[in-house]
Amino acid sequence: MTSAPLPDAGSNWVDRHAPEPLKPWLKLGRFDRPVGIWLLLLPGWQGIALAWASAAAGPAEADVLLRHAVTLAVLFALGACLMRAAGCAFNDIVDRKIDRQVARTASRPVASGRISASHAGIFVVVCSFISLQILLAMNWTTVMLGIGSLGLVAAYPFMKRITWWPQAWLGLTFNWGALMGFAAFTSAFPWAGMPAFWRTGDLVLQTHAGLPGHLTLAALLLYLGGVFWTLGYDTVYALQDIEDDAMVGVKSSARRLGDKVPRGVAVFYALAVACAAAAGGLARLGPLFWIGLAGYALHLLWQARRVRTGDSALALRLFKSNRDAGFILLSAIILGAVSWPF
Repeated sequence: MTSAPLPDAGSNWVDRHAPEPLKPWLKLGRFDRPVGIWLLLLPGWQGIALAWASAAAGPAEADVLLRHAVTLAVLFALGACLMRAAGCAFNDIVDRKIDRQVARTASRPVASGRISASHAGIFVVVCSFISLQILLAMNWTTVMLGIGSLGLVAAYPFMKRITWWPQAWLGLTFNWGALMGFAAFTSAFPWAGMPAFWRTGDLVLQTHAGLPGHLTLAALLLYLGGVFWTLGYDTVYALQDIEDDAMVGVKSSARRLGDKVPRGVAVFYALAVACAAAAGGLARLGPLFWIGLAGYALHLLWQARRVRTGDSALALRLFKSNRDAGFILLSAIILGAVSWPF
């Protein structure tokens, strides 16, 4: 088939400035489309921020905790760039036959033959190896969570073949960083105290790592809210391919919802806001958190009201705007820390 140009073809930094031999490799890792890096990174930063915001510390410890949070934020940024590149390359290897039949993806390096599947596999291994070195610089709780995420990453390309909700699986995968960020700061599994919490209902229950039970639940709710957020924005993203997906038999939440996509996206985003609100409440964040959360809710409401089926360019613009949504929630969490108590 003849591939149609992408809505923003030629407008990215790779097409404009990168040396010609590097362009296929940078596009293999989607470095020409950095919004995906932000959407993978921001949940991790939010998890770090939630743990930092909830940390009880005197003046002497506050500076140390802040430096710890900033260091983790830098490591997570490097890891997100590399793991997103590895995940995209792996996805392109698995989906190369399907990609050739979809207008938006036919020009991808593996699908178009500019990079062979075997060379793309080497790219995956190199990016993953460097990411592992970054992961090993963190505590073992985070290392185990990072290794555990590989199952989610490996299964994702196959989800569109077996379920109408591959976007939900992407949500589980992309937001895993929220749990890792929380664990990297606290050295605790986010679910460490949950069985006893559900048994006793004691919100100040101490986990084995010394964390109150309500904080571990807050981290899990932050993660769950991120899953619904991704389910919403990736449903919007899938609108770009809805006709080609139907032709080649690829499943998606956009195809499943059909004309009800705007309503479905609104529900997903409402659940995302509700989970974020519950997380902030359990973490006892200050008043400015709620102002920031209102901004997050309004941004998602604006998306849900604008989304339309049959408008690929609009779908892409709304999808990209979720970088801003993620930053708004991150800012709300940080503001919730510095604004308490008055």
